[in-house]
Amino acid sequence: MTRHTLSLLALASLAATTAHATEGMWMPKQLPQISKALKAEGLALDPASLKDLTAFPMGAVVSLGGCTASFVSPQGLVVTNHHCAYGSIQYNSKPERDLIKNGFYAATLADELPAAPGSRVLVTVDMKDVSAEILNDKTRALTGKARTDAIEATEKQLVAACEADKGHRCNVYPFFGGLQYQLIKQLEIRDVRLVHAPADMVGRFGGDADNWMWPRHTGDYSFYRAYVGPDGKPADFSKDNKPFTPKYHLKIASSPLSEGDFVMVTGYPGRTNRHRLPREVDFTFNWEHGAVVKAVGESIDLIKAETAGRRDAEIKMAARMQGLQNFYKNRNGQQASFEGSDILARKTAAFEQLKAWVNGSPERKAKYGADVAATDALLAEREAIARAEYLLGFATPSMLGSARQLYQLAQERAKPDAERKPGYQDRDLPRIRAGLQSLERRYDEGSDKRLAAHFLAKYLAQPADTLNAALLNAWGLKAGQDEASIRARLDAVYAASKLADTPTRLAWLDKDVAAFQASDDAFIRIAVALYDDEQKREARDKELAGKLQKAYAGTQQALIDFHASRGEAVYPDANSTLRISFGKVQGRDTGRDGETWTAFTTLRGIVAKKKGPDEAGGEFDAPQVQLDAIKAKQYGNYYVKSLDSVPVNFLATLDTTGGNSGSPVLNKKGELVGLLFDGTLDAVISDWDFNPKKVRSICLDARYMLWQMSVVDKATRVLDEMGMK
Repeated sequence: MTRHTLSLLALASLAATTAHATEGMWMPKQLPQISKALKAEGLALDPASLKDLTAFPMGAVVSLGGCTASFVSPQGLVVTNHHCAYGSIQYNSKPERDLIKNGFYAATLADELPAAPGSRVLVTVDMKDVSAEILNDKTRALTGKARTDAIEATEKQLVAACEADKGHRCNVYPFFGGLQYQLIKQLEIRDVRLVHAPADMVGRFGGDADNWMWPRHTGDYSFYRAYVGPDGKPADFSKDNKPFTPKYHLKIASSPLSEGDFVMVTGYPGRTNRHRLPREVDFTFNWEHGAVVKAVGESIDLIKAETAGRRDAEIKMAARMQGLQNFYKNRNGQQASFEGSDILARKTAAFEQLKAWVNGSPERKAKYGADVAATDALLAEREAIARAEYLLGFATPSMLGSARQLYQLAQERAKPDAERKPGYQDRDLPRIRAGLQSLERRYDEGSDKRLAAHFLAKYLAQPADTLNAALLNAWGLKAGQDEASIRARLDAVYAASKLADTPTRLAWLDKDVAAFQASDDAFIRIAVALYDDEQKREARDKELAGKLQKAYAGTQQALIDFHASRGEAVYPDANSTLRISFGKVQGRDTGRDGETWTAFTTLRGIVAKKKGPDEAGGEFDAPQVQLDAIKAKQYGNYYVKSLDSVPVNFLATLDTTGGNSGSPVLNKKGELVGLLFDGTLDAVISDWDFNPKKVRSICLDARYMLWQMSVVDKATRVLDEMGMK
């Protein structure tokens, strides 16, 4: 066991006495150490049982690769957020069968629809510390690209050995900036089907206007089903496949949920940045957000303008628009919270304390000093690259992105599988194929061309000596060129490519390097012309990454040891691995005069917010059948006397972030009481700076989901399957 692992395990034991009661996205293995806090908050289960990924309830919680979900029946029925299933709803929608607008319900197993290409249900079955293997003595002695390559090679070896167990997907995840590594093994279920989704103005009620806001009245739920082959093992889609039988599934709560009740959430939070250094905070909030958010806002406006009046184009771009709008509002919320705050000052003061501690003894200075000193210059180098190149991502046409990926694949397939770059090995081919296939229903040439012309013009308006000469040569463009002439060039390129045709695009998966180099397809030709420059820039980035990994990990070790010397715990930032957070159902005083948020919203709020299809962007156009049921007070079994209605959404003091979407919210007995789907706008800064007074997660109340399914949508088969007779 390495000294790094020992330090981390020692820190975990301190967690119960030093962490705020609701703060922390805890690794399952840490839960026995915070058992006193969990019990004090109200957990009825044995905290030690939660560290077992294959036991109840952890064995019922799954990843969708970007969202969380959970099994809710013995037949592989999976519940998640509507916005997590939105890509599959969108992919199966056309103007003549508009599942986005009208929703979907499969009356029988045979009616269930294949989810979008590449959809997966991933069941975590094992986590193993592999820090000693990744950072062995040989690798520790390396720096720069050599270090990056060595880490990459070891990761591939570990993954290959893990995936020898067929039907599983394995990945190595870094913790604490590359100080620690975990090998995570997941059962990979590849046949995923759409079972039920409510109408758009139930699942997305309030749209962008209500996103990250409270009070909220959104029915953010949908259902998938996981299928396996006749032998019970993961398999590609087939009519002969059968529903997967999970070891465990969640049951709907048998007792009502009330304000003050203990709740916990299990899921796969994507990323937090609470351990980032002051320079990173400064760069993010004083440059990156301004530049990137502006570009995202422009993208949203351009797509809206280009797809207006073309419903098929709106459907094709719907999933992308949802992601852009969510990002835009989130980052603006973070920025608003940062401006005028003392976050950077506190981060800076804390870092100065760390440096003083490091320099306070010869031993600590020798151990940590060089790494702490090196990080600033290395981060400055990374920032300079980001400033120069961030527009290129916005300016790349979809088909050029596909052409570059396909040409890189052809280059890598000429090598033995073990020597290929990560992302281009045989294990990655299904993912690549699915991405190329999905463009069939997610590509609109008009929108694509308009975005590319706009952002290429912005890029070319930068100082000529900062532009990428290889890119200009490959495109036949020049510095300062106006958007009209760029658009003319794009028109010619798009017209001279056949990659927008799905069979043609997929056929390139099997072609070799020579075929690409001989091609007259315009996007293929540009991809080939850009290849050498891309390899140089990749080598540059890997050299920097290797240096930064060493320095950053050393700095994180100093941070951990500094806090340990003061008896303080340091939990790892979120990194898309399985975590648990806990808290209580609780409203909030907003700090604004006379404004207090109650813990629950009700059906009354839907009626109050209702607007017609031509008002407020149509984002509050609740279905008439739902409004009629509310007016008639058809509450079914879900009426709550204290609310005089059916609860819709609730607030909880849960520490969550993106990736937690769809996570099951459980009561003290491990029963399902809701689904996590959002946070509040004035607290999204918690990704960087946790504030227990403000942090609230917005959750769908399971009673509203059941009411909508039973009273409005008559989704009887799904309700029966979940045991809701």
